[in-house]
Amino acid sequence: MGYEPWIARKLMASGGGGFTRIILWIATGAVGLSVAVMIVSLALMTGFKHEITRKMFGFWGHIHISDPRSVRSYEALPFEYDSTLVQNIENIRKVDYTPPAGSRSGDKVQTSEGGVHHVQAYIYLPGIITHDEQLEGIVLKGIGKDYDWNSINQFRVSDSTWSSLAIDELIISQVTATRLRLNVGDKLILHFIGKEQQLQRRFTIKGIYKTGLEENDSKFALASIDRVRELLGWSDTQVSGIEISIENIADLNLITDYIYQEEIPPHLYAENIKEKFPSLFEWLELQDINTIVIIGLMLAVAIINMITALLILILERTQMIGILKSMGARDKSIRQVFLWFAMFITIGGILIGNVLGLGLVLLEDKYQFIKLNEADYYLNYAPVMVMPWHLLVVNIGALLLIGICLIAPSFLVSKINPIKTIHFN
Repeated sequence: MGYEPWIARKLMASGGGGFTRIILWIATGAVGLSVAVMIVSLALMTGFKHEITRKMFGFWGHIHISDPRSVRSYEALPFEYDSTLVQNIENIRKVDYTPPAGSRSGDKVQTSEGGVHHVQAYIYLPGIITHDEQLEGIVLKGIGKDYDWNSINQFRVSDSTWSSLAIDELIISQVTATRLRLNVGDKLILHFIGKEQQLQRRFTIKGIYKTGLEENDSKFALASIDRVRELLGWSDTQVSGIEISIENIADLNLITDYIYQEEIPPHLYAENIKEKFPSLFEWLELQDINTIVIIGLMLAVAIINMITALLILILERTQMIGILKSMGARDKSIRQVFLWFAMFITIGGILIGNVLGLGLVLLEDKYQFIKLNEADYYLNYAPVMVMPWHLLVVNIGALLLIGICLIAPSFLVSKINPIKTIHFN
């Protein structure tokens, strides 16, 4: 290593005059603020997407198998529950598979990160709740002994956890409970169309859940699958769908293709939840664009401030540049002195930005002081999640981009005439 970093450190330590110090503070602060905003933006975007997808997959599972005619509706179309098929799906672990051309996951050999976590049957049945002369449309989701109660217990509002449903019990959403002024233990009447006639049954509220997702909370209630079968007049082996949860979300398309192409019979269809609710997941993808725009703006702010600071520092040190040139220093070496100087400022700003950004993220994670409108964003606060590779990309990317953008302005050094600067000073 040459003398350039040593001179740059000396310049950094001296700080220069009052004006130079102010420039250094502004440049360092601009870089620090930009890095902090980038870290917070990425943490908010990652946390928001993770929380929404957690709620969606927690309530719906990852993959649904059903009659193709009911893919975009909640119509109850029965098919026979095949225990051998379910067992085969449950036994799916690591998949090495080449999907056919035109599949969701492409047509190359792929290996999954994990396999199937859980499989459960369900039946949908639309109905109407009546309570105190009020009406509310609802879709019953009939669940059986194979239901994974952890998926709904994470959303419970009532205190006790649930592990089963009696034939006359119901779990409703907080939205429905609020609209109809219902509480745990209250009774209500549900009206259905079954067996080509109107039916009604009395249910008792066992629990109340809240996902915060309007698509779930305004429509669905959980009931015993035996009660739903009875209302529809179905046999004990008939269901309207099979819900599959997988171990790794990265395998969603691959395992969906594998199950559809290799496991289920031709009269059934498999689709994943991203396909079932495309608008929600497309909206989540748009959040990436917003974050990229913010990061781009913050990088621009940091780069412009550092270029301005570098130019001012060069003009402030014209006498030093003239002396170095008169002593035989090459323009390249003098440019490197100022580039090292700028890099020290940038590194200091990045360190400050990390402390500030991570500090804000930790505070938000603990106190949740950023509030959101749940009706619009499906959450009442802004969740955060820090990914280590995000920090690496922000820190290394900011350092490299700022360094590259400072190369061109540093050529101002070559325009300075040593004789004129020494004579002038």
